Amino acid sequence: MLNTDLHKIGGSALTDNIDVPKYNRLPSPTKKIPVTYVPARNTIFLSYAIAWAEVLQSSDIYIGVNAVDYSGYPDCRPEYIEAFEQMADLGTKTGVEGITKIKIRTPLLNMTKAQIIRKGIELGVDYSLTHSCYDPSPARLACGRCESCILRKKGFKKAGVKDPARYQEV
Repeated sequence: MLNTDLHKIGGSALTDNIDVPKYNRLPSPTKKIPVTYVPARNTIFLSYAIAWAEVLQSSDIYIGVNAVDYSGYPDCRPEYIEAFEQMADLGTKTGVEGITKIKIRTPLLNMTKAQIIRKGIELGVDYSLTHSCYDPSPARLACGRCESCILRKKGFKKAGVKDPARYQEV
């Protein structure tokens, strides 16, 4: 088993002692990367996945990145995924020898949160077992005010579906 503790890397409100920003509505888009960005998280995940795919001689890796309703993380963009596929071909034995070409599949990449929620319902996802909060309470209640909570609530509303997540009283 591989254990990766991103808290040891730090540098993010999700992995370090940095406050998660709270809002009453979605903040205006900016070019600045949010403090909730975890340094190289998807790069780390995809690196492990490529190593395992190479051992299994698998060509497909799936990741749930989203470039529509998201916080502006650089490792959720289509150009990042394309560049990572190229790197996999250049940096693996199976890629260099032409045995297997790695394809990173991103089924959620161009979907809105509402579309993702509807697709989950269609597939039988029990959303009452989930929350999207960046700063849940010790009782695992979603804060309702971080960017991720606001995006989730907006997605459920646009999908016309009641959000079953449990939120803290504000």
